[in-house]
Amino acid sequence: MKLLEVKNVNSFYGDFQALFNVSLDLYEGEILGIIGPNGAGKTTLLNTIFGFIRPRSGEIRFLDKRIDGLQPHEIAKLGIRYIRETLSVFPELTVLENLKIGAYENWDNFREMLDLVYTYFPVLKERKDQRAGTLSGGERKMLGIAQALMGKPKLLLIDELSLGLAPIIVDRLLSAIKELNEHEKLTVLMVEQQITKLLKCVRRAYLMEVGKIVMKGESSELLKNPYVRQKYLGL
Repeated sequence: MKLLEVKNVNSFYGDFQALFNVSLDLYEGEILGIIGPNGAGKTTLLNTIFGFIRPRSGEIRFLDKRIDGLQPHEIAKLGIRYIRETLSVFPELTVLENLKIGAYENWDNFREMLDLVYTYFPVLKERKDQRAGTLSGGERKMLGIAQALMGKPKLLLIDELSLGLAPIIVDRLLSAIKELNEHEKLTVLMVEQQITKLLKCVRRAYLMEVGKIVMKGESSELLKNPYVRQKYLGL
């Protein structure tokens, strides 16, 4: 089933156009990747989907409901969570208190979701009484993902998972997301600059350049594409 549809979206920062007729489809139960260089419009696309930027034209539909005119809190209530490049964890609160905040609209399922995030991120159970600001960068990223999961989202938007993290931590986080997709049927739209790592995690991906979708396809095909290999993989 088609979960998210972005159709001919044009977004601006003032007079500067950042997205040009961007279209994509995301199906329930898949991880979809958005790849491309800095300044390609990847984060702008996520910000537009989540309502931080209102598109000048085009449509965004979630579960066949138009959301391009909604505010971020209204979009969140529909079941979309957004893990931004700069995390929204509360450093002065404990890990457990941050997780409770994530469950504010899903309190009836709090214990179930707490057990789930502890299963996939056991270090958070060990650190549950520790202030979030004292965690390592990788642990804070895990907490950000877990906090979003506490709301039992239908769709998770993730922006630049790898930013500032060691490769081994990135691999661990991508593995956890892949397992959540396979075992919990979590649907994910992920933006990432580490193209090889992302393409090995997703089934399909879109390539963005200067605000436009310039290529799309199966990740295995993109990994073999001469243009992608030469320009982005250094092969």
